Amino acid sequence: MAIYLSMQRVRFSSPDGYEKFKLVFANVRHHLKKHPGFLHLTWWDHADDPTWYNEVSMWTSLQALNSWHQDLYHKYAKKWAANGAIMEDIITNFSHVRSRLLRVCPCCGHLQDGAYDLYREQAELAKPCKGCNFHFPMTPESTTSFAVYQDMSEERADELRKELPVISDAGANQHQHK
Repeated sequence: MAIYLSMQRVRFSSPDGYEKFKLVFANVRHHLKKHPGFLHLTWWDHADDPTWYNEVSMWTSLQALNSWHQDLYHKYAKKWAANGAIMEDIITNFSHVRSRLLRVCPCCGHLQDGAYDLYREQAELAKPCKGCNFHFPMTPESTTSFAVYQDMSEERADELRKELPVISDAGANQHQHK
């Protein structure tokens, strides 16, 4: 079982539609975290087009994402949005193959380049620089739900890793900085 990613590009029918959507969306974090396969949700405004919004969510499986689609809150929110707030919603889904974290410490210049565990993403990103112990900035979860995170427990992450196919990491580090 691979990590499942969903990306949406959304346009609203009016600025008022987006303002109303933000009220509904701000409550989503209370519902997402009830689903055991939820990992991550980020929402942001596109820098080049103020009418285009982007959402990325990560799940432990397609089944976990489907459980969210069966959630009563999600069903009502989607129905409400489809009745005039949203003009366009482009949805693209992916199956995750590998994750790579590239960090260059702004303090000591230490380069970190390698695979990292998306099941425990927040724990991985919270690790300080191995060279000087610099703590990298992290986006906190917010009351607007524009950023929502949930790491799997170590036990659950170990179970999920056992179900993943073995994939060669050859070439993952081919872009080393010199």
